[in-house]
This record gives sequence, structure tokens and C-alpha cells, in this order.
Amino acid sequence: MAFKLAIIGLGKIAQDQHLPVVAKNKDFDVAAVVSSREGYRDVPHFKTPAELFRSGLKLDAVSLCMPPEPRFTIAREALDAGLHVLMEKPPTPTVGELDAITAHAEKAGRILFTTWHSQYNRAVNEAQRMLEDKRVTRLHVSWKEDVRHWHPGQEWIWEPGGFGVFDPGINAFSIVTKILPQPVFVKSAMLETPRNKATPIAAQITFKPSWDGQAELTADLDWRQTGEQSWNIVVETADGLQLALRRGGTELYVAGKLITTAPPEEYEDIYVHFAELLRTGRSHVDGAPLQLVSDCFMMGRRTETEPFL
Repeated sequence: MAFKLAIIGLGKIAQDQHLPVVAKNKDFDVAAVVSSREGYRDVPHFKTPAELFRSGLKLDAVSLCMPPEPRFTIAREALDAGLHVLMEKPPTPTVGELDAITAHAEKAGRILFTTWHSQYNRAVNEAQRMLEDKRVTRLHVSWKEDVRHWHPGQEWIWEPGGFGVFDPGINAFSIVTKILPQPVFVKSAMLETPRNKATPIAAQITFKPSWDGQAELTADLDWRQTGEQSWNIVVETADGLQLALRRGGTELYVAGKLITTAPPEEYEDIYVHFAELLRTGRSHVDGAPLQLVSDCFMMGRRTETEPFL
């Protein structure tokens, strides 16, 4: 029997990914949607999460697809209503909220799943396997895209808690934290922030290793890229392995040769995994990418750049 799912928040990511992917997945039925504006087909439509939770509609789980700021409260209400919770990335605006909602889910005996869609690529899994037990000597992340294309008219991303360029950058961090055999820490960050916005449009980050030995570990994030978008991660190891993930983690190159590629089916695999978690009664919470972003803001030096209009 399919799990009854409500999708809360019908913005771009829900329209582009969650709704069409769930529609194809036999393990789920979209039983309700929550949106202050439009609905979805003939599915029951509620204006607020509170209306949904008071409705008495039979549900198993909810997917939270609204911006991060209100997610803690909505997730807590869903858990208290006896529902399992999937959280779109980033799960919450702060590490403290993520820790608290994780504890609340455990206390409620409900499943919590923090999704990081960029981790769900065959090339990323292969990179993780190849780097196991290696000592990394170089890491460079180049994550550059056009904010006007990916976030047209979305003002929340420029507000505190909206992450700015770290909204896409956290995707890169989610790959880094998955594939590296040991964690990295933020050493310093330069946060280029438009003078009329609260969050950065670009960032240059230097990491430090948690392992012994020298390592050159850097990231360059930019939201001003036009034309071809750049989502690339390069890793080198002490024994000479040269590895590159390109196109957002969908292609893996070793010594310049393409060895793994597959069409992106990130959200398809997310819902496959969610169904498995629901059947086995296990939560899956990963706070490492959010911690790196938080540390970038903690360790970062803010520099003003031209207004973003």
C-alpha cells in the first residue's frame, strides 16, 4: 500500500521535482498539498499547515518544501500530529534547530529525513568509494551559477536565514562531506555581499584538514555566472589519485578520463530512500553540510560589493 504524502510548499523546487517525481513513484500517493496560492490537480488543498493538521485527513508523511526559516515549527507540528517528515535542503536555517528537531522526532517515535539531493548521484557514490582510506592533499570546489535563472524573483534568499550563495553552495558541501574519508573545517571565508542585501552573492573559502599533513583545501562560490554553469569538485590524494566530479556530481573523471556518468535522478532516489526509511522505521539525519555553512558565516569576513538589482 502506498504511503499517503502531503507536500507543504509549492514553490519552484516542489513544482519541478517533488510533485512529478512522487507522481511516478508507486510507493507514494500525493494526498494533500499546502500552499497559500495555487493547488495541485484535484488533490485536497490547504492554505496553511495548521489547516492540514486539523483536517483529520489520513496521512503518513509530509515533505517540507518551503524556505528554511519556518521549517522547525512546521516539522514539530507534523511530528506531533504523528507524521513522518522529509525536509528539503537545507533542513533548517541553524544547526541548533536541526539538533532540536532531530531530538523531537526521536522522542515522538517518528522518522526524520534530511535530504541533500546532490548526494544522490552514481558518480558521487563512486567517488566516495574511491576515496575511502585515502589521504587528501588537495580539494577545490568551483560552484558558480546564475541566481537570476535559478531563483527568479525570490527575495527570501537574500534575507538572514536565506543563505545567499550558500543555497547552491551547500549542495557542493553535501558532496564534499559525503566523499571525503575525514571531515574538513572552515579556516577562513571571504563573503562578498551586495550592499543592498543581507546574504552573500559570492564566497571564497579555505578549509583546514582534520588529518595530519598539509592539504590545500578551497572553495569558490559565485552566483553571478552567466552562460554555462560550473558545478565542479576536484580532489587529489597523497598516492597520486586525481579525481574530478563535474556537472553537479553527475560525472566522475579519474586522471582526466570519464569513468562514470548517469542522468541525474536525484529526487527519484531521494523518494526511493524515503520509502525504505518508512518501511524500516529508521531516520536519516545529516547535519554536516549545514555545519560547514554555519562555520563559513562564523569565520567569514564580509566585504561589500555592488548592489544586486
